[in-house]
Amino acid sequence: MRCQDVLQFGQKLVCRQLLEPAEEYESHVAHLNILDLVVLGVGSTLWAGAYIMASAVAMHIAGPAIIISFLVAALSSLLSGLCYAELGARVPSSSSLYLSSYVTMGQLFAFITGWNFILFSVIYTACVAKAWSYAFDSLTGNHISQGLQGTFSVHMPYFLAAYPDFVALGLVLLMTGVLILGARVTPLVAKVFTGLNLLVLGFILLSGFIKGDLHNWQLTEQDYNSAASGPNGTYSSEGLGPLGSGGFVPFGFDGILRGAALCYYLFSGFAVIVNKGKGARNPQRSIPLSMAISIFICFLVFSGVSASLTFMVPYYQTDPYNPLPQALLHVGWAPASYVMAVVILCALLYSLLGTMFFMSRMTYAMADDGLLFRELARIRASTGTPIMATTSSGSLAGLLALLFKFHDIVELISLGILLAYTIMPFSVLVLRYQPDPNSSKNENTKNKSEISEREPSSSKPGPEAGTSNVLKLLWGRVNTSPTQKSGRIAYGCALLLVLLLTALSLVLAQWPRRVFSGDPVCTTVAVLLLVLSAGVTVTIWRQPQGPTPPPFKVPALPVLLVLSIFVNVHLMMQMTTWTWAQFGIWSAIGFAIYFGYGIRHSLEDTDPQPPASNS
Repeated sequence: MRCQDVLQFGQKLVCRQLLEPAEEYESHVAHLNILDLVVLGVGSTLWAGAYIMASAVAMHIAGPAIIISFLVAALSSLLSGLCYAELGARVPSSSSLYLSSYVTMGQLFAFITGWNFILFSVIYTACVAKAWSYAFDSLTGNHISQGLQGTFSVHMPYFLAAYPDFVALGLVLLMTGVLILGARVTPLVAKVFTGLNLLVLGFILLSGFIKGDLHNWQLTEQDYNSAASGPNGTYSSEGLGPLGSGGFVPFGFDGILRGAALCYYLFSGFAVIVNKGKGARNPQRSIPLSMAISIFICFLVFSGVSASLTFMVPYYQTDPYNPLPQALLHVGWAPASYVMAVVILCALLYSLLGTMFFMSRMTYAMADDGLLFRELARIRASTGTPIMATTSSGSLAGLLALLFKFHDIVELISLGILLAYTIMPFSVLVLRYQPDPNSSKNENTKNKSEISEREPSSSKPGPEAGTSNVLKLLWGRVNTSPTQKSGRIAYGCALLLVLLLTALSLVLAQWPRRVFSGDPVCTTVAVLLLVLSAGVTVTIWRQPQGPTPPPFKVPALPVLLVLSIFVNVHLMMQMTTWTWAQFGIWSAIGFAIYFGYGIRHSLEDTDPQPPASNS
């Protein structure tokens, strides 16, 4: 009885949601070409995050080498985007990674993906609200922050913000009310604010070339001491970031990787290309090409803004909260700085509204599926707005914006999105080697007949024969098409591969110098993990692939998929211990909800099937 209960429990974890093909949707978007998809991708990727992250990463983590950080983040997101494109091709009627995961990989993977997207949107909402508050405060001469800090700073614990940000809280609650009343981001509004974003970024690029100084990429300790020197010969580094070693790469390769991890989420807008491009003309070519072009354009814009910012202002003097207007003030363009601040306030409002809309819809979708409390799926009849999902997620985001430090919560954004996007290459790696659900139904009957035919001459195999059979099963392609057994081997090997790559990334992230300097223990462990990972990868590669390929496939199987998993996991390892602790708390809350409520109340628990190769 216990074994049966355990089996049923495991089947619930992998039960999949069934979808019907959305032919109407596909025919509706069939007119989109590569240019249309590129415009959609660029418009959804050029968020106001460029204003928020560039200065903070340049000041404390990467320096001017943030340009290289953006390059690493762009390449990693491109690999994840290709995996998302294949997942989307397998589920043409899905409109999100959460739904694609539910249909292909099962309930547990879908919950992890959706829960991390809620984390991403909640914290991004809090960060944008705080950024809006900082920009508004700068227009008032910092009187708001000074007043709040003078009143509340002595009562705030060290792990919270210096003062409660009531402006950010009020803004989030105001936008929550606007969404409850039925506000939408129309295509016209999206185009207007995308144009504003491009104007702001273009102006900053031009300003950097006109007023920038190449010496700011060659700073020394003497320059830092000059910036810290007071009018009466006093020395104070208050308000300055760390110097590092100076120059273009002041914080080394570790700073570049950590900057890439924090900047990764800025490129997550490629999802709209997959969702809108499934029925476009020649999707096998248009989706990956438009994705690569849009990510490349956004890389040029983000890196260009960062270059201009560090050209105009020494990286340790950039303002981490209101960088672009303050950079213009630094070079003497005061009128332009005020205009820039007003435009940024408008752009941040648009970004906030769009993120909160997505946040409420993701919460509603999971509640409607029964994975979260069903009360969150209540709809306001007059507007069709998920009122409880909007209120609860908005209140949580407002609480984070009120109490927590900007830099403490911003790392959680990338950690959550990196984990969600690590599931994508893992899912594709598993699904490529799964049998067709229709053909696998007859496999048990076939196996039984084969066993009955061999029964008269069967005898106990010796240990050598057993070892030979195992090696043949793992390394030799017995069948040209996948079976349930080969699919389970691929699944198990993929899980083992993720564990090995995680261990390898942990060793490389924690003891990089000892590994590459030839330390016998660390180097041996790293080489052993690398060899084992290669062996498991070859084992997966030797398994037969599914007979029905999706419309789009990630090339160079399984190398690009393994590379995507490794890069994403390695970037996750760049996060601080405090960030991982916060993420652990969020994950523990999520799993408590799932195992205590969601697994018993989900709608899709009547078809407990393993991951399927196609849907």
